Amino acid sequence: MAQRRDLVAQIGANKRRTVYIMAGFLLLIVAATAAFDLAFAGGPWVIGGAVVVALVMVWSGYFYSDRLAIAAAHARPADPEEYRQLHNLVEGLCLGAGIPKPRVYIIDDPAPNAFATGRNPEHAAVAVTTGLLAIMNRPQLEGVLAHELSHVANYDILVNTIAVTLVGFLALLSDVGLRLLIFGRAGGRRDRQQGGTQVFILVLALVFMILAPIGAKAMQFAVSRRRESLADVSGVLITRNPEGLIEALEKLRDNPSVIARAPAATAHLWIESPLDAASKGPHGWFNRLFETHPPIERRIAALREAAGGVTAAS
Repeated sequence: MAQRRDLVAQIGANKRRTVYIMAGFLLLIVAATAAFDLAFAGGPWVIGGAVVVALVMVWSGYFYSDRLAIAAAHARPADPEEYRQLHNLVEGLCLGAGIPKPRVYIIDDPAPNAFATGRNPEHAAVAVTTGLLAIMNRPQLEGVLAHELSHVANYDILVNTIAVTLVGFLALLSDVGLRLLIFGRAGGRRDRQQGGTQVFILVLALVFMILAPIGAKAMQFAVSRRRESLADVSGVLITRNPEGLIEALEKLRDNPSVIARAPAATAHLWIESPLDAASKGPHGWFNRLFETHPPIERRIAALREAAGGVTAAS
């Protein structure tokens, strides 16, 4: 009971932090929109066009993200006979999580990794590499699959799609603003009316348009890291076996191989980010802002702390 309370408390904390970060996203967008409107005559019309594009991006990302991720990873459907244990584990975990069984895929790659995708539990898929199946025993594989299915149950793909779209919106707004500044379209008649004040506003707008997409990208990755931590503890609640996922993460930490087909756009989906794995070693504080996952050591420590109640009770 103590372990479950600790895990539920961690889940609640991660959800709250995600909400705070998303609120920061919205404030950043409001500030960027205000800066754009101050700097450019007719700005609201351009902003309206950018919003339409952003909505189209949300729609396409929401409905087609799973197909794109599966295609990018060169995954193939897992044959129910050849991969009977995998299908049985997924089915059992889905019963425990209260979600439908997703489509199951195999990626022919010796690097151990896995990801889940889909806009909701009814339209989801989970994919694992042959390398993962080769090195994980049953409890460890169960821990990895529970982590990935937690992403589906927690609607993490929806949250990440919104975050990616907000970053895209700000990048589009910044790009349009910088192009207008370069071609001298800023300010209109206000240039002549306000003189130095308008120049000051334009300088501030320029600085903001350069920095806003960088800040938004850092927020996007912060959301991704929080959802990874949430999936860790949610997965343990499904399996009731922290050691399975802990041992799996230790094996991933100690394995130097990196999956071959993992575009940067899908890095946040994997249980271990291919980008982070490719650059294992010390990172500066700035680099850590743009990591898609918490360090594996930190994830292991958090799970061991949550599992401490069970060890003490026994």
